[in-house]
Amino acid sequence: MNTNIANLEPESLWNYFHALTQIPRPSKKESAAVDFVEKEGKRLGLETIKDEVGNVIIRKPAAKGMEKAKGVVLQAHLDMVPQKNSNKQHDFEKDPIEAYEENGWVKANGTTLGADNGIGVAAALAVLASKELKHGPVEALFTVDEESGMTGANHLKPGILKGDIMINMDSEDEGELYVGCAGGTDANAVFTFMEEEFPENYTALKISLTGLKGGHSGLDINLERGNANKLMFRLLKHIVANEGARLSSIEGGNLRNAIPREAFALIGVPAKNLNKVKQEVARFKKIFTNELKSVEPDLELKIEETKAPHFLMDEMTQDDLINAIQACPNGVIRMSTDMPGLVETSLNLAIVQTKNKEVHVKALIRSSVDTAKEDVESTLESIFLLAGAQVWFDGQYPGWKPNMDSEILKTMQTVYKNKWGKTPEIKAIHAGLECGILGSTYPNWDMISFGPTINFPHSPDEMVNVESVRKFWEFLVATLENIPTK
Repeated sequence: MNTNIANLEPESLWNYFHALTQIPRPSKKESAAVDFVEKEGKRLGLETIKDEVGNVIIRKPAAKGMEKAKGVVLQAHLDMVPQKNSNKQHDFEKDPIEAYEENGWVKANGTTLGADNGIGVAAALAVLASKELKHGPVEALFTVDEESGMTGANHLKPGILKGDIMINMDSEDEGELYVGCAGGTDANAVFTFMEEEFPENYTALKISLTGLKGGHSGLDINLERGNANKLMFRLLKHIVANEGARLSSIEGGNLRNAIPREAFALIGVPAKNLNKVKQEVARFKKIFTNELKSVEPDLELKIEETKAPHFLMDEMTQDDLINAIQACPNGVIRMSTDMPGLVETSLNLAIVQTKNKEVHVKALIRSSVDTAKEDVESTLESIFLLAGAQVWFDGQYPGWKPNMDSEILKTMQTVYKNKWGKTPEIKAIHAGLECGILGSTYPNWDMISFGPTINFPHSPDEMVNVESVRKFWEFLVATLENIPTK
């Protein structure tokens, strides 16, 4: 294990990435990262702009002899997804990421690493800092709050950036060029319940479902991993219907764009049925383990007696909530018929949380086909309205339609083949890259996305391949040298 990742190659890129791991930057709390890149731009003597939402733009003039090249915008986002294992003590707003290298991969100790999109940020900073690279006019665009709302991209104003080509560095498979992405919508439902007194002849129990892998709700949705919310409510429906269990509160998932890895339910059961409920939990653990053994080998389902809560949820709302969650679709809805292997439409039932006298449900719908996304919205609306919940949709962002005649696509295909003897794969991604939003603000941009190999983003298993980072950097450098002229 090597904890000094700043010594990896390319050194400038890894130095910047190491610096980012020391800066807390969860979504909506990334102001220290904003300050870092703004100060770095000014330290380098480059024109540096920070807009009203926190996006930072840094301009670097063309290298000598490259003045006629088209302007390039290098784009990456500053925030990271804050996910940790339940046994890990870590405050994402205060603590640095404990990164280390092992067997050719950089990982983090019990938390997300932030390679998504820290490697892209580090690469852009390394380009800005270099006095040796050959490139035309470069602008680095560092956006904020990509992971939880696309806030930076949505509020970027037209006319600030001057480039002709936008290179997004937020893709996660080396050797692939991305030319399209899915759009998305946040679905919200709220159940309001009445509190009922906890009966004297009931025993309070806490059910804990942990150990799932989770992951990126777009990139990993086709891996058929367990969804902690769906599994927990499957169990709850059974013990409520058959053993008289009553729900007090539920906490499942915490990020709309991460597959929920853990769920915790506080329930009450008639004392006479206590042993039966414990037996049923043990039986469902075997069921879940058997069904998911190839994808969720570390699944844990535990039950323990606990202090009685102050209330139970009224039975009507409890039943409506359980039935709605059980009925809610989750995972891949449809695969693309135009691009083999690409998920077209999906749904991540991300969060189910009790707050005061309400239960809040949040899901993220993704699709590269707007009408298909609208159909899933309608399905969710029907399910939750029938269950008596308040329902609304927000956070919509557009997809990015592929342009197979793109000049930068052809340039990067040629560069890659010349360097490594093979043509990179051309793909669309089932994730919400900022390209769709940014392209609507700057419709003149010729856009592409690429990056190193990052496995399991949005989960504590996140890791980035060191060799792929080297190739990613060399590819970026060679691309900048070969940008078409105006």
